[in-house]
Amino acid sequence: MSATSNRLSPPAAILRHASLLVTGALILVPFVWMVSLSMKPPGEIFHAFFSFWPAQFYGVENYTKALTEAPLPRYMGNGLIVCTLILALQILVCAPCAYALAKLRFQGREILFGMVLLGLLLPHQVLSLPLFILGYQLGILNTYAALILPYVVSPFGIFLFRQFFKTIPDNVVHAARLDGLSELAIVWRIMVPMSLPAVIAFSIFSVVGHWNDLFWPLIAVRDQSLMPPPLGVMAFKSEEAGSDYGALMAASTLIVLPLVIAFLAAQRWFVDGLTAGAIK
Repeated sequence: MSATSNRLSPPAAILRHASLLVTGALILVPFVWMVSLSMKPPGEIFHAFFSFWPAQFYGVENYTKALTEAPLPRYMGNGLIVCTLILALQILVCAPCAYALAKLRFQGREILFGMVLLGLLLPHQVLSLPLFILGYQLGILNTYAALILPYVVSPFGIFLFRQFFKTIPDNVVHAARLDGLSELAIVWRIMVPMSLPAVIAFSIFSVVGHWNDLFWPLIAVRDQSLMPPPLGVMAFKSEEAGSDYGALMAASTLIVLPLVIAFLAAQRWFVDGLTAGAIK
């Protein structure tokens, strides 16, 4: 089929772009509203009509409160520590597992891959009670370990890396073995560097998911010095800010901003990492 035959007719193209614009606008509206409220004084927040730019700019006061009236930098530092360690351990575990499922031949491989797919279907909340009991027995509750260890094995990471590894020709692996490389050396010196788009795509999914996670931290930690950003915002609201929604929206904007910057910086690799495995 030629490239010209795949082109949409003008009405279909217009409809597609209009649908994308409407969907994008619906997704962006809450974020635009959040940024707008973070710059408004309390008296303008509950106006009947919406205006993005405030009549009285109150952004300096709101962002100052967000940074000083609650330990927001501490919460964001906790989120950075937790997300970085989770991501590093996930790649350390998922890459060899994915390589074994993609390139090695052994009995029970398909059963193991089926278990990975089953793990993708199970919400993490289902495992919260046994994980809580296990954390209590190990004595790691209310520590960084309680926030990190339950996420070390990622079925999604194993699946994504496996799909990308399968796009790499087997001849590359055979040549590396002829050069005397061990299987682990092949993983870290050949497969992972060649799969950089998949690594970046998974990194974005992992960091965003755990940066925004509220459910498990709400169970695992009680110490305010260990709270990640979403849990810290709850403490900020109930204990410090009360009904000061301008400061709350400023804190939320500061928490979301690093994720937006990271995604925009890695957008091209993110798309490549998702589409390459799908093509296979």
